Amino acid sequence: MIYVMLANGFEEIEALAVVDILRRAELDVLTVGIGGKTIRGAHGIVVAADIGEDEVRDKYLKALILPGGMPGTLRLEHSETVSRLIDTAIERDLLIGAICAAPSILGHKGLLEGRRATCFPGFEQELYGAEVLPDTVVEDGQLVTAKGAGAAVAFGLCLVKRLAGEAEAKKLQEAMQCP
Repeated sequence: MIYVMLANGFEEIEALAVVDILRRAELDVLTVGIGGKTIRGAHGIVVAADIGEDEVRDKYLKALILPGGMPGTLRLEHSETVSRLIDTAIERDLLIGAICAAPSILGHKGLLEGRRATCFPGFEQELYGAEVLPDTVVEDGQLVTAKGAGAAVAFGLCLVKRLAGEAEAKKLQEAMQCP
């Protein structure tokens, strides 16, 4: 299962575009509400998460996605469930995607040391030990990071490439009319 973590104050485009793209690729995706199933985005859009954090089962984890936005990123970082899932994903060498401010969570956990990453401008200093690149999306091992809302589609397609193969990502890119 691909878990997309949602906390109040999440960036709607970064979460929902990615969920949409992953589901178009027919991947198993669940949105997970931190602090409840009804989550309000940074721009006031209310989303009903598929499951609450108490329903997450680590044994089904295949990939973990962390959308940015404020204060959603801070709420994700303070969640014991999110921290546990990150640790599980690292331990099992599973894909972790983080976009916008969310790569700071990985930086604070010391997971970017010696790795390449990107983030929303202004959060670079939070990516402890990373080689911060200006690229829209950066892949380094099991980690995929992206800049922000405008990078959401490229980020989603990169995640599809990693989880379902390059052919599926190209097919979706063409079907969605993405340059």
